Formats: sequence, C-alpha cells, structure tokens
Amino acid sequence: MLTWIDWVIILFYFAVIAGISWWAVKKKDKDSPDDYFLAGRHLGWFVVGASIFASNIGSEHLVGLAGSGATDGVALAHYELHAWCLLVLGWVMGPFFMRSKVFTMPEFLERRFTPQARTVLSLISLFAYVLTKIAVGIFAGGVVFRALLPDVNIMGMDSFWIGSILLIILTGIYTIIGGLRAVVYTETLQTFVKIIGALLVTYFGLEALGGWDKLREICGPEMFNLWKPVVPEGVESTWAPVKEAGRQAWYFNDKYPWPAMLFCAPIIGLWYWCTDQYIVQRILGARDDKQARRGTIFAGFLKLTPVFLFIIPGMICFALAKSGINPDIQQRLLDANGNVDREAAQGAFALLVTHVLPVGVRGIVVAGLLAALMSALAGVFNASSSLFTMDFYSRFKPNASQEKLVRIGRIATVVMVIIGLLWIPVIQGAKGLYDYLQGIQAYLAPPIFVVFFFGVFMKRLNGPGCLATLVTGFIMGLFRLIVDTPVKLGGEAYTEGSFLWIVNNTFFQYYSLLITIVCILVFLIVSYATRPPDYAKISGLTFSTLSAEDRNENRASWNWKDVFLSVLLIAFIIAIYMYFTG
Repeated sequence: MLTWIDWVIILFYFAVIAGISWWAVKKKDKDSPDDYFLAGRHLGWFVVGASIFASNIGSEHLVGLAGSGATDGVALAHYELHAWCLLVLGWVMGPFFMRSKVFTMPEFLERRFTPQARTVLSLISLFAYVLTKIAVGIFAGGVVFRALLPDVNIMGMDSFWIGSILLIILTGIYTIIGGLRAVVYTETLQTFVKIIGALLVTYFGLEALGGWDKLREICGPEMFNLWKPVVPEGVESTWAPVKEAGRQAWYFNDKYPWPAMLFCAPIIGLWYWCTDQYIVQRILGARDDKQARRGTIFAGFLKLTPVFLFIIPGMICFALAKSGINPDIQQRLLDANGNVDREAAQGAFALLVTHVLPVGVRGIVVAGLLAALMSALAGVFNASSSLFTMDFYSRFKPNASQEKLVRIGRIATVVMVIIGLLWIPVIQGAKGLYDYLQGIQAYLAPPIFVVFFFGVFMKRLNGPGCLATLVTGFIMGLFRLIVDTPVKLGGEAYTEGSFLWIVNNTFFQYYSLLITIVCILVFLIVSYATRPPDYAKISGLTFSTLSAEDRNENRASWNWKDVFLSVLLIAFIIAIYMYFTG
C-alpha cells in the first residue's frame, strides 16, 4: 500500500504539473486558436519528440500492453516496433502537412480533395477518439486506481469509478485552460517521469525474481518469441481466416495470425503515426520542417523503450506468480487452475508497483502511472477539440470570434468525455484492453491510410474517389463493430456457421486487410471513372505537383546527422526483432 512518503511525492508531482500549466497559460496569446490548438507553431524538436512519445505511451501501455506481456509474452511488441513509421512521418508525409499550414488532418484532405472529404474524416476521427483514446484512457485510469487502492469506496462508487472520474477532472482542468502549449510542456516532463518510473519497476521486478535469466527460464522460449511457433505442436493448422473449434490459423497465438499481422500491423501503424490528428498535431506545432523531422526521429528512439518498460514488467509479474515467489501476486493474477486471469492481468503493472517496489520509489512510479494516463487523455482532449472546432463549428460559423472558437472547443471536449464514460461497459466486455484497442483501430484505420498515402503519391486520384473510399471503409468497419458489440456486452453468441458468426469470428487483422483492399479498389475505380483534379489547386500537396522551390526548401531542412540517426534507428529495430525471434 502507499505510505505517507509516497503520497508526498505524488502531491509534489501534481504541484509541478500545476506550475507548468500555469506558466503555459500565462505565456500563451489570449484566446488565439493558433496558440490554443498548435502552441503558436513555435515548438522545437525536443518538445515535439517528447510530446509525441508521451501522447502515445498512455493507458493502453500501462494497462493493456503490460497485461499482454503477462498473458502472451512479447507477441504484441510488433506494434511497439513501429518506430520506423515515425521516420515515414518525418521524411515523407510531414513536409506536405507542414507546407499546407493546416490545423487538422481533415483540413489537409479538403485542400487535397474536397470539403466533403474533410467532413467525413472529421466524423470518423471523432468517432474513433471516443471509442478508443477517450474511453480507453478513462477505463485504464479506473483499472490502475483499483489495483493501487482496492478498498476505497465513496458514496457507493468503488475505486475504479473514483479513479476514472478523478483522472478526467485533473486532466481536463489543465488541458481546457492551457490548450496545446500546456499539454506539450507537461508531456515533456511526463515523458521522463514515465521512463524513470517504468525502469524502476523493471529493475526491482527483476531483482525480486532473480534476474533476466530466471525470467527467461520461467517464461520459456515461446513467450520470448515475437512470432511464436508457426505450427504449434499438437494443433492442426490452417490458413483459414476464421477461428474454428479445435483448429487455429497459422499464427503466433489464437488472436494474432502471423500472416495477417505481417501485413495488417504496418497499415495500422502508418495510419496512427502519419495521419492521425492525435500524433500529427505535434509536428504541426513545430517551428519548421527541420524541427518537425528531428522531433519524429527523437520520438522514434523513445518508441523503442515500451517493449522493455511495459511488456517485460508484465512478463515479470507472470513469472513471479507462476513460480510462487510472490504469493500475493500469484493469488491476484492466477485463477484456480493456475492459468493467468485475463481480467486480472490488466493490472499487472500496478501489481508490481504495489508488491515489489520499496517505499518512496513506489510514489515516484505511481506518479509515472498517473503521468501516462493524464498525458494520453490530455492529448486526445486537445486533438478532439481541434477537430470539432476547426472542422465543424468554424466552417458553419465563419464569423465566430477567436474567443468563441476556443470556448466551443472546450465544450466539445466535455461532451466527448461523457460519451466515453458511457462506452466503458463495452471495453469491460473485451478480453483485453490492448486487444480491444487494436481491433477498433484495425476497423477504422484502412480508409484513412488509403486516402492519405495514395492521395500524396498519385495526383490523378480525385475528390469523388476519396469520398467514396472514406464512406465505404467506414461502413465496413462500423458494420463489424455493430456485429461484435452485442457479444462483447455478454449477449448470446451467433449461430455457428451463420454469416454474422463468420463476421464476428474472422480475425480482426484479416477483416482489416479486406477493408484495405476494397478501399484501394474503390479509390482507383471511382477516381479514374470521373474527372481528374485541377492540378494547379493541389500544387505542393502531392509528389508530382511539388515545385522546384518546394523541393529545394525540403532538401535544405536536413543534413547527414538526420540521415545517420534515421539509419541507426532502423538498425536498432532490426536488432530487437532478431533478439526476440530466436
């Protein structure tokens, strides 16, 4: 349990956050949308990179990723090794976004295609934020508080709901008042609090267990293999994309078939890191192309750490329980048959904090836990308010004052938080937080990935094609969500062999690939069946329409140091893959 020393450290952390937020509020231009949503476009590479990392490392890592480490080993490290996608953002997509001087990603689509494309993407993005980042952040806050303070009960609410509501209030205050400037500067501090806290958990966890070799011995080679055995012993394998009783697809476990992961995971990664407002908003606030690119390279190196900071602690928690070294963790994590309880595994990281760390250190790490939860929510609050205000309200109320735009953004944030709270029961029905998150993203990412990447590389693709692609992809993804949700809420399963049963039991990665293929075909067919775009209007927004001045400006923004660090980052990614594939 937390002692008074731990609470003093936690309160000191919140005092520092409050101080930084107040400084950001005093420094910002009063009620300026440019300052509120993009921090005045004056951010340097260090703040950009730290903010990207802090925004990404949130609830799904503390709760979901650590939980996956306890149940599936390093399998989900695939998603964490997408640091190379940040290089694609910095070197390929980022210069187009920076050149366009847009506030949001839907606004970029409007300039490249049509206003209708902007509206549809804004709707999809807001829908995705509510179902993933906002709801997941709130849910994870409750999970962490339940693990840290299991016996708290106020006015009939247990520690789960108290933690969720408290997290919203604390994060909302500094986000709503200070805007992106308050978010990115607090995230810069939170980045280091998170890293230090997670390192301490890993260190003391390994010390309690008996070292790295002991971890490998207890977990076994399968949990240390990214791909797992392609054909597991005693199980008939098949390439079928649908789960079948007694049979499993070629896979590294029953949820992540390796062929689907090989092609699906990069699509989700490129969508998230290169086109999502939540991430790209950070580089839009950068001073120039050089600061934006170097910020993404810095964030790429930081992104390599979650494998060791969150997955490994989850595996340590499993090893402490399986070996019986820590009876308390064993009782909390394992069921009556000695298997990992998937719901309990969501609190694996917090279990290590409460059972392994010494007094004082525990306070630092809890501050890191709260930092991760708060920074993730703060980032999505600001991104959501930017989308609603700049892509909807300002277009329907073009004469609205700057003060009015900022006020509307704050109100929109409150509304989406309430909707996120109402969606928590669906997440509770999922088998794992990280599984839920990756599934939702896999259904919503393909059309956005297709219109941005194909739109930048192929100037012939036009507005009608973009709109048809976004609508088709969103309908396919929404259909899968509608089919899955009743089952996740505990409803009766569909009749085996029926159409809805097949849809519900198709691996989400294969379904995501289907959406991607359909979207590509729709984009090409509709675009080439209709009139080509006005190339003069999309000058500088595709590779083929870049002017000589654009190319020279882009070349002047990087040097050999940027190239060297990018190559070094790729080398590190390959080295980690090789280590965890033995």
